[in-house]
Amino acid sequence: MCLSNICRSPSAEAVMKKLVKDAGLEKSIYIDSAGIMGYHEGERADDRMRVHAARRGYVLDSISRPVSTQDFYDFDLIIGMDDRNVDDLKSKAPDLESVAKIHQITEYSRNKLYDYVPDPYYGGSSGFELVLDLLEDACEGLLAAISSNPDN
Repeated sequence: MCLSNICRSPSAEAVMKKLVKDAGLEKSIYIDSAGIMGYHEGERADDRMRVHAARRGYVLDSISRPVSTQDFYDFDLIIGMDDRNVDDLKSKAPDLESVAKIHQITEYSRNKLYDYVPDPYYGGSSGFELVLDLLEDACEGLLAAISSNPDN
């Protein structure tokens, strides 16, 4: 989850989907993305983010939507991009069991370059590349965590 579901979270979704597919796990792991707010509901990911992702072989084909209460029941893990997203997710969680599902993506980072994934929306090209670098690292760690603990 990110703020508007047009840069970071659709990128995380695409990176994770590719990793899961490459591992042959696409039939057992369902991945989706959403935003804290519905500012861009119904829109595709940011054009700049899609271009940078495509250069790395990722397809950002999700359509922006806000997180819903049902997401907390449908998913085993709810992943936020930064502290604000995590706090907002916790405030939206319908119960304590749902709060326990919420994590920050960088918890799974192996290189720990950043403690959050910065929003590239108002920056330049380097911001979009940084987001992809951080997400590739964190999503690889997330998949390793999921694979080693099938109860996640």
